[in-house]
Amino acid sequence: MIAAAPLEFGVPFSAARAGARAYGARMNAALLAMPALFRMPEKGTIDPRLTAFLERDAAFDGALWAGVRTTGIYCRPTCTAKKPRPENVVLFDSLDAARRAGFRACLRCHPDEAAEPVPAWARELLASIEREPLRRRTSADLQRLGVEPRRARRWFQARFGVTFAAFARTRRLALAQRVLAQVPRGRSSARVAAVATASGFESESGFRAAFAKLYGAPPKRAAAGAALYVARIATPLGTLVAAATDAAVCFVEFADRRGLAGQVRALRAHFELPIVPGSNARLAELKRELGEYFAGTRRAFDVPVAAPGTPFQRRVWDALRAIPYGETRSYAEIARAAGSPHAIRAAGRANGMNRLAILLPCHRVIGADGALVGYAGGTRRKQWLLEHEQRDARAR
Repeated sequence: MIAAAPLEFGVPFSAARAGARAYGARMNAALLAMPALFRMPEKGTIDPRLTAFLERDAAFDGALWAGVRTTGIYCRPTCTAKKPRPENVVLFDSLDAARRAGFRACLRCHPDEAAEPVPAWARELLASIEREPLRRRTSADLQRLGVEPRRARRWFQARFGVTFAAFARTRRLALAQRVLAQVPRGRSSARVAAVATASGFESESGFRAAFAKLYGAPPKRAAAGAALYVARIATPLGTLVAAATDAAVCFVEFADRRGLAGQVRALRAHFELPIVPGSNARLAELKRELGEYFAGTRRAFDVPVAAPGTPFQRRVWDALRAIPYGETRSYAEIARAAGSPHAIRAAGRANGMNRLAILLPCHRVIGADGALVGYAGGTRRKQWLLEHEQRDARAR
């Protein structure tokens, strides 16, 4: 359990080549750094985010918020209120950005609450990928499922930073990598051809090129390599972005937190692995345990974690794990527990560098005067988490 076992650092994963680093960095920005999904349009063009808001495009719900200058409120794209004039709209890529600009939440659409994570048609589409992950899907296949290809493209682009076709292709390649990893040496050449065909690629050369682009090496050399699987997990406090290898969970953070891109860059610098959308056993375990935590039936997490950091950061994170459920500690107390009583500011910075939100309970650290400060997920979430734990602790 997290409360009993020391963190694992320096987990031995196969390093990807330079090509994988470059490709992985681009995918990191698309999958996890939500601000990168909303680049400003070129001069003279219509901002697609504004169009999405004015047309109530549900594909952007949970990834885009709009402030209205004339009323001082901010809404989600699907808000049913009468839409304002375009010149009165200010667009934001996070809830915190809207709040910092001085806007307050709309009482009609409740933008602070978690959006419906996946609409019914997208759930069915994702389920079909899980049922037949190696199958190549065309626009005709989507239409037979009653899904407009353009709608699927926009929804996957907004949620994952890649089109549906790219999402499905990456899932096929990830599964192909796992299949090839089980092939005995000396028999991989014939197996590569068979896996390429089963994965829906029209040619073996196309499969090899796509595989090398993602993993940075040909199939035979990269087959035993690892990958970071990334998934979104819906919670009562909003969507979490989580990443895990087959060995451990290494990233859990709210999708709208500031500095998410920097956290991802640090993660990439350590693991040097390609990122693929989807799930694995560790992410499934994490999702189950988070559900139990929010339901009030779990106080500590059992899922293995990997948290690379400096020796001082690791001592601070160990101190976080030692805070009992339902209790809090000040930054000065954390610094003392880490063996550096005068490094209070450094302890605060290490607390902020925690990449395992909720699992390593940095929300249990408060100011010396009891103020709820220093939580990247926002004070509203911090207060909710503390009240949730304290209420549950009193009830037992």
